[in-house]
Amino acid sequence: MAELLTADDRNRLLPPLGATGWGAVDGRDALRKVWTFKNFSEAWGFMTRVALAAEVMNHHPEWRNVYNTVDVTLTTHDCHGLSDLDVRMAHRLDKLAGSAAWQRDLTLPVQSLCQIKAKG
Repeated sequence: MAELLTADDRNRLLPPLGATGWGAVDGRDALRKVWTFKNFSEAWGFMTRVALAAEVMNHHPEWRNVYNTVDVTLTTHDCHGLSDLDVRMAHRLDKLAGSAAWQRDLTLPVQSLCQIKAKG
């Protein structure tokens, strides 16, 4: 079973993830990142690559997809919080996302390209 990150682990491992767009989830011991891809096909391709990696790691993200946007939350349900699995998965997802843009302010609602275009 996975173990929660220690305070030392958090101080060492989480700031570099924060620099790449990962943020804390309010009220949970979890990380969240939102990517914006060029279109639905690229977003779906990313999710497919993540699904394959998740199966290999036996660690699965919580996620939401709206057109070109993929919103991912990572936490380890076995230990009810962040573990090394989440840190490793976050790094893996960053590599799989390639040059996709990511949303810096995670307090903003997730907007897809369709919603942005509809606003004109």
